[in-house]
Amino acid sequence: MFKLKPSFKDYLWGGEKLRTVYGKDCDFDKVAESWELSTHKDGLTYIEGGEYDKKTLLEYVEKEGKAVLGTKCTLDNDIPILIKFIDAKDALSIQVHPDNEYALKNENDFGKTEMWYVIDAEEDAKLIYGFKEDITKEQFKQAIESNTLESLVNEVSVKAGDVFFITPGTLHAIGKGIVIAEIQQRSNVTYRIYDFGRLDANGNPRELHVDKALDVTSLKASNKPKKEYNLIKDGENERGNLVSCEYFNVDLINIKKQIELECDESSFNCITILEGECKVIGKEILEAKKGESLFIPASYGKYKIEGECKIILSSL
Repeated sequence: MFKLKPSFKDYLWGGEKLRTVYGKDCDFDKVAESWELSTHKDGLTYIEGGEYDKKTLLEYVEKEGKAVLGTKCTLDNDIPILIKFIDAKDALSIQVHPDNEYALKNENDFGKTEMWYVIDAEEDAKLIYGFKEDITKEQFKQAIESNTLESLVNEVSVKAGDVFFITPGTLHAIGKGIVIAEIQQRSNVTYRIYDFGRLDANGNPRELHVDKALDVTSLKASNKPKKEYNLIKDGENERGNLVSCEYFNVDLINIKKQIELECDESSFNCITILEGECKVIGKEILEAKKGESLFIPASYGKYKIEGECKIILSSL
């Protein structure tokens, strides 16, 4: 069991909250994303403390082998999911992700199924999820070319605690003033469709990927973008499943004083602290606070979390 040290992205739409509110040690002016658990080459996570201190999580997995990932892992020496914090001070581009078949063929990367847990949202914050109604490919193409795409998309009001599950092919965009925790397939393939006419740091329009987006975007209406979930009492605590799919399982747990959990042979656990602070007690004892993440290898056994905190528990 050990803490994770993320890598960071300074995309132009990012803000300062990951540094000022969530304690991230990063000197970027804009901290758009922190990759909390990642073995992807575009943003490797590092280990803090212990035998593998300052080594990458990928180096740890390659050395220790599949046993630390669990029997559900579909890869031999790699983690098939990626976990991020995202601070959208401004809106992200309207975009889409391909599925595995298309991404492996065209990008040499995996497709991207993802989920968002909204940690914080400013008043009147909104995001984009799919289309208001079914459209044709020609209508989609014409809307992109005429800069009228925003009139077709489904705009959704957002508040803290909302959950969205985004399958490949779903057009989407995180709106301004939203902080989320994202659990996704281990992929970095994004096709930008529309970027509000913004320019990059060099004064050039950001690259769009319209042809590929036309290939992969679902043109059906998205009527129920928010995912329903229930928090169930577990003693003094509350626990609920946010998403369970073929790629990942994600639970939200509100801990009042303590909880005992178990990491069995089926999967590793990743603990991401959303609020408060705690002590994680197993073969090691680690203190963790808001904004930090920990990795617990498969077959670790029972461990306790003590303290008042809200966590996301991710596994395969």
